[in-house]
Amino acid sequence: MAGAPSLPALQELVQELLKRDAPSNVPEIIDKLFSEIENVDKKAEDEIQEAEVEECSVNLWNWAVTKRMGSFINDEQRAKLRHVACRLALLCEDNSSSEETVRRQILMTMKTGKGWVDIGKAVLADCFLEIAIKSIENLYTRLMKRSNGEADIHVHKADVEKDLFKVLSYQAESAVAQGDFQKAVMCVQRCKDMLMRLPKETCYLSLLCYNFGVETYEQKRYEQSSFWLSQSYAIGKMDKRYSTGQEMQAKVLRLLATVYLEWDCKVYQDKALQAISLANKENLHPAGFFLKIQILLKSGAADEDLSSAIAEIMHHEVSLDFCLNTAKMLLEHNRELVGFDFLKSVAGRFESSPDLGKVILLHIEFLLQRMREPLAKQKIEDIITGHYTGKQLSAETLNQLHIILWDRAAKNYEAKNYPEALQWYNYSLSFYSSGQIDQNLAKLQRNMASCYLHLKQLEKAKEAVKEAERCDPRSIFTQFSVYKIAVLEGNADKAVEAIVSMGKLAEEPAQHEDKLLADGSTVTSLLSLAAQIALENEQHAAAIKALEYLSQNSQDCQQVFIALKCLIRLVLSKVIAELEEKRMKDLDTLLTYLTLAHQKLAEPFTEGSLTLELRTQVTHWFRKVAWNLAVQFENCPGTMRDFFILSFKFSQFCRPDKAVLIAQKTCLLMAAAIGLEMGRQNVALAEQIDLLTQALQHIQACRDIWKALKPTGDFSKDPTDTLLLLYEFEARAKLNDPALESLLESVWDLPQVESKTLETIASLAMEPPAHYPSVCKKALKTALTIHKKQEAVDGVRISKCLHSLIHLSLPSGVIDADACVLEEAWGYFEDALSTVSSTDNYPEVETLWLMTKAWNTGIFQYSSGKYKEAEQWCGLGMRFLHHLGSLKSSYESNMVGLYSEVLDKLDRVKGFLPNEE
Repeated sequence: MAGAPSLPALQELVQELLKRDAPSNVPEIIDKLFSEIENVDKKAEDEIQEAEVEECSVNLWNWAVTKRMGSFINDEQRAKLRHVACRLALLCEDNSSSEETVRRQILMTMKTGKGWVDIGKAVLADCFLEIAIKSIENLYTRLMKRSNGEADIHVHKADVEKDLFKVLSYQAESAVAQGDFQKAVMCVQRCKDMLMRLPKETCYLSLLCYNFGVETYEQKRYEQSSFWLSQSYAIGKMDKRYSTGQEMQAKVLRLLATVYLEWDCKVYQDKALQAISLANKENLHPAGFFLKIQILLKSGAADEDLSSAIAEIMHHEVSLDFCLNTAKMLLEHNRELVGFDFLKSVAGRFESSPDLGKVILLHIEFLLQRMREPLAKQKIEDIITGHYTGKQLSAETLNQLHIILWDRAAKNYEAKNYPEALQWYNYSLSFYSSGQIDQNLAKLQRNMASCYLHLKQLEKAKEAVKEAERCDPRSIFTQFSVYKIAVLEGNADKAVEAIVSMGKLAEEPAQHEDKLLADGSTVTSLLSLAAQIALENEQHAAAIKALEYLSQNSQDCQQVFIALKCLIRLVLSKVIAELEEKRMKDLDTLLTYLTLAHQKLAEPFTEGSLTLELRTQVTHWFRKVAWNLAVQFENCPGTMRDFFILSFKFSQFCRPDKAVLIAQKTCLLMAAAIGLEMGRQNVALAEQIDLLTQALQHIQACRDIWKALKPTGDFSKDPTDTLLLLYEFEARAKLNDPALESLLESVWDLPQVESKTLETIASLAMEPPAHYPSVCKKALKTALTIHKKQEAVDGVRISKCLHSLIHLSLPSGVIDADACVLEEAWGYFEDALSTVSSTDNYPEVETLWLMTKAWNTGIFQYSSGKYKEAEQWCGLGMRFLHHLGSLKSSYESNMVGLYSEVLDKLDRVKGFLPNEE
């Protein structure tokens, strides 16, 4: 066959596997051998070296057997190796094979088939088991040919039948595994026929049929299961010497009865009862008695039949647990008469047992289930009496009784039948001694306190809580009970104290014994309920404290946000009516709440924690609250700025539509403006630098938002660009930032800059700690140019610009100004004089200031002996004098006289005046 693997290649693989103890690629070699062995064509091989192939087969087989001792290869790999070894051996098969070879083939094919069956691959087993059958027949024929008499025939037949029995049993296993019931029956029948000659195999075949019965029962193939179990029992009776034993026979029969029970009890009731009766005769076992009662119950037998079966049980030694389970089954099937009578009998039989309480407990449970409370209460009261007269229940049983009592109380509590609930709790309380300290006793007292509160019995509730506090003061539930009492009594301090204790306990649940606190949900539920109770009773201080702990400890985002909203509303209602000192403290508290809300919103968004829609609504709510607080409390600039920043931060979680972008821009502008204003105050240098640096950050963020906002509409009248420019200029100027120069270049290059903006820049350039006189002058000059170009000259605005320019050029008290400075100043005076001459709205006070400034400059020059310059400046002052209105008369006479002296002095210096005779 083209492409088929050759025998030498397979032999090489085998050699590679055998040459080392642990080749690293064992699994790969085994898989390759297994995949290729089926494709070896015996006919295509020219000459098979049978001896070599046979040796290879035996070596591989033996290697697989030896490796079985460890965990070197697994069961499936071993089955594959046997498969390959067996196939190699079969390649050497012919009619002339020796008897030894045939026997080896029988052994190898049997074990290979069995190996595949054991690992659940029965299909692969069939061909080997068929070959084994043929090989056995071949061997039998050979043996018969050389037999010398009837004795030899019997020996040979017995020799062959042992192997045939095994192969047939393996075939039966394979057939059951594949669901071939008829084939399995045929194989088992042939095995049964051999048992007369192979009696020692009786036990094996009986167990094999039992296993088939178990397998088919688990698959709910009841008809087949009943057949196999019947066969198992029948085979087990064939030869008692080699039987499985009475215990095993009883086990088979009990399973057979169970099969009939589950198959159809009404149809197969008699067979089921017959099977269980036989089982109990074979070997008495509690499971047999129990199963018999099950069958009777399921088949709807009369109470008399059940009583008879129960009486049979009582004649034998059975355990208390068995009796209790039987009683439970009777009562669960509503056989009350038989069940309760049986419990009475059991109680009498085990009267001296320390576990008698279990019987009484079960009796109480079923009395309660059947709504026979008076009888149940009577039994409980008898137990209480016995508890104090030396007939105590065991600790375990008493604990179970407490559970029953508390469960009954809880059901009455839920039904709002509080007096009845208290009665059941009081039964439980009766088992505790005075002064006993126990966590369960604390729980019991808390539950009783809740009942008393519903019944409006506050004093009794207080006593119960006091006892709970004595037993377990570090329980959050105890503190919650203390809190409820305090709220109802109107004791605000005590309520707050209890909430604080609850909060501290909530923060350290690992140290608390109560397992209910492990997931945190119980804690938050208690805190939420505490807040609700406080609000209902108008205890705002306690409510605030409870909500604070709730917002810090809850893992439920929605619950946290509800708590924070409630907190903000509560504190806001206080703030409005408070004095300044308290108001500042509460504003800080509001800031803390909003900061926590922002932190929660900043956590990774997970599905289920909060829907996207609800998250958006919550975010907008907090954003607007922060905004409103900022606007409302403008008298607190630091706090106002913090609220604006928080409002901005909240808006970052919102969809960036136009409205949100406008809000963001406004928040940042306001934060920057407030920061700059705070920096202008008398603050420490380090604080001022910090304020200005933060303002710069807000300005840059605002500029980025402004860029995104501009394309969304018409903002031609919006002053944001100007404000950002002025704010940035102020911050950088006061920080002495090197970037100031590049910022100014952009200002000078602006095509349409307002004179007011330039005037503001000029003012900021000289506002301490900034000191940029050249920048100030340039801005003022540019502003002055803009003013002059206006159609209607604004004398007031021009006067201010000129005033500032002159003041910068000639500061007060400067005498020794050089010529360049005087020349510069002269130009400004000339501009001023021109404007005064050409407009009627130049302020007279400014004209007076110009006159005085020019005149004083002249006088300074005069006193320095600079008479020419003195004459120019004083003359300039005289020119401004002519433009004074009502004030002119006040200065004219003095100035004219002084001016004459200046002129006279100047003439003398020049030598123009003759000497007097």
